[in-house]
Amino acid sequence: MKKTDANTTIQELKALAQKLRDERDWAQFHRPKELAIDMSIEAGELLELFLWKTDDVILDTLKKNPKYRQDIADELADVVHAALAFATVTEIDLATAVREKIKKTADKYPIEKAHGKAKKYTEL
Repeated sequence: MKKTDANTTIQELKALAQKLRDERDWAQFHRPKELAIDMSIEAGELLELFLWKTDDVILDTLKKNPKYRQDIADELADVVHAALAFATVTEIDLATAVREKIKKTADKYPIEKAHGKAKKYTEL
């Protein structure tokens, strides 16, 4: 069976990332600051793929150009890989952190105030 989002745990992904790191003796370089910088750099590389393109062009290109879609997938994977490595080094349970942050965001943006609005919670 092909491993997809539907049948892969965060722990499995963390283990894959850790195996890659350990086989190459990269743990010595995986420090919180460096991994945070790595996440930012990889996010910048993802953003670069959208530079000077409209939303319509991006969506159309994603549908019609497999290489563009793969480039985006690769950069997104780099961001997630860096986040997994960061979570491992800092011993942050990523699933718990995401759930808790979504709850905090939901509390900051109650449906009755935020529905259909693209405003910061302080402006609602």
